[in-house]
Amino acid sequence: MKKQSYALGMIETIGFPALVAAADEAAKAADVKVTTYQKADSGIVTIYIIGDVASVKSAVDTGGEAAKRVGQFRHSHVIPRPDDHVIKMLFPELIDDSVENAVNIKQHEIIAKDTSNKEFNKMNLQELRELANSIEGFPLPSDEISRTKKEELLNIIVKFQATKGGEK
Repeated sequence: MKKQSYALGMIETIGFPALVAAADEAAKAADVKVTTYQKADSGIVTIYIIGDVASVKSAVDTGGEAAKRVGQFRHSHVIPRPDDHVIKMLFPELIDDSVENAVNIKQHEIIAKDTSNKEFNKMNLQELRELANSIEGFPLPSDEISRTKKEELLNIIVKFQATKGGEK
């Protein structure tokens, strides 16, 4: 069973205004994507948020506080690295890695736009490792990525992108 490299956050409220306030605050609080919402009986609604684990935790906390100010907040929860089956249960219309691809779009845009190291040098080692693990066809296995030093990993990412760019 494949685990994802992102987190799934949920905020449940009673009433739509509280949900909209929670979604707005969550989206503004961190680099996350508010994907969808679901309605249940008695005015209960839930929003789903995806992004990296720390960002989703921050967004869910901030969104929950906003929901409390505007209306009735019921509950919130964050699932770090949810299994594929959980995502397919919640979002049956999504095919394979489309959620993960949406989450990683910012990282892939950095690779596509800038192979000169400017953006990569701003990343810490953990962010570089997550990026390397998210790149399809990356030459190092994940256990080796987790042992590679920052400068070496940075060089491998840039070289890999340069060779992929030359293939297009």
